[in-house]
Amino acid sequence: MRSAPSPTLTGQPLNDQPLDGSLWAASAEPAGDYPALTGPTEADVVIVGAGYAGLSTALHLAERGLSATVLEAREPGFGGSGRSGGQVIPGLRHFASDLTAVYGEDAGRRAHAFGGGAADATFALIRRLGLACDARRAGWIQAADTPAALAQSRARVEAWRGGGAPVRLLGRDEIRSLIGSEAYLGGWIDPRGGTVQPLSYARSLARAASAAGARIFARSPAMSVSRVGAAWRVETPAGVASAPKLLLATNATTDGLWPRLERTILPVWSFQIATRPLSPSERRYVLPAAQAVSDTRRVLRFFRLDRDGRLVVGGKGTSHGPRSPQDFNLQALALQRLYPSLDGVEIDYRWGGQVAVTVDRLPRIVDLGPGAYANLGCNGKGVAWCTAIGAAYAEAFASGDPRALPIPTSPIEPIPFHELRRLYVGVGGAWLRFRDLIDQSSPVADLQSQSPKASP
Repeated sequence: MRSAPSPTLTGQPLNDQPLDGSLWAASAEPAGDYPALTGPTEADVVIVGAGYAGLSTALHLAERGLSATVLEAREPGFGGSGRSGGQVIPGLRHFASDLTAVYGEDAGRRAHAFGGGAADATFALIRRLGLACDARRAGWIQAADTPAALAQSRARVEAWRGGGAPVRLLGRDEIRSLIGSEAYLGGWIDPRGGTVQPLSYARSLARAASAAGARIFARSPAMSVSRVGAAWRVETPAGVASAPKLLLATNATTDGLWPRLERTILPVWSFQIATRPLSPSERRYVLPAAQAVSDTRRVLRFFRLDRDGRLVVGGKGTSHGPRSPQDFNLQALALQRLYPSLDGVEIDYRWGGQVAVTVDRLPRIVDLGPGAYANLGCNGKGVAWCTAIGAAYAEAFASGDPRALPIPTSPIEPIPFHELRRLYVGVGGAWLRFRDLIDQSSPVADLQSQSPKASP
């Protein structure tokens, strides 16, 4: 028997942070009405966590005629899924050659292909089910602000185009016109990407899963997991869910539910701010075609517009949850540097969420025992990856074959000295910001001539 009682949530974990200050909570589709679990229930698969991975898996299981029980501590989308930037980004951070070096030739190429198709799968699901989530497929831009980053953009475009992806390089003039900022030398665009209203998406996905037959229980935190005979048993404060198959889809909020599992990732805070709706004149130059943008900095900046024309800017947060407006100074500074003409613009919303980061920036599917997995480490690309992986988990549970999964499973491998994670994140973040500053201050001759003029 394996068991791991979960401690009471304390301190500054994600689930203790209210959604009230979030733009997404203010503009989302209404939350569904899901009961708390009381008493015993049985299913083919029990899923802990009603974020994108858990809900997509439950939906695809139900569509196969298998019963799924989803246990959520608060409400669907309350965790990282409903607090994210809502950027639907194709692919992983790694080149195909990197993945084949880690997973082997066949598995690496399969992982790369799966990641590349994740945004397609996400928008196809939204379209098929008519999910109300302000989905917009205007493309995703990765912007480069140093010559080295620009060289990396060229390499990524060459690699993706070699596999048939419709990506292209952006020169300085074109990226200025697409973004409306002088901050970048160039970059590249992937038209497969886009945006969603992330909390609306989670809530709509929950409704679709429920309509297909999955049972979702809110306000039902998993307190312990154990193996009893051939079944997995998950206890909540007022009930017990049992199933022969188990998925822990808690990602950055795994806490102490399973021994050592939370020590395999670093839960990093990501903060976002949202401006007032931009005026028509401001909208003419700020992301006029509404692409999602991330850049190549070590301390990432990402930004987009919402449906009302608010500019949403995000990036690394503090080592703890947000406590005051001053905690969002990095995002305010990024906004000022990206768009000096918006200096002084009103900030209507500030909020934070946690991202599960792995040391190698690769996602994890952890093998927990017979028919049991944990989905971890989306590294900021969870909207597309976690949506697409739901169908793969459903196939693996239905067939009993883990080869249906997009990456090989792995054992629990805790990060050394994980108890110093706040020190890791704090010192590491300071070092990465210093490296970005050095890159920006390095003398560069004729930047305009070094940026590409046309797409290949």
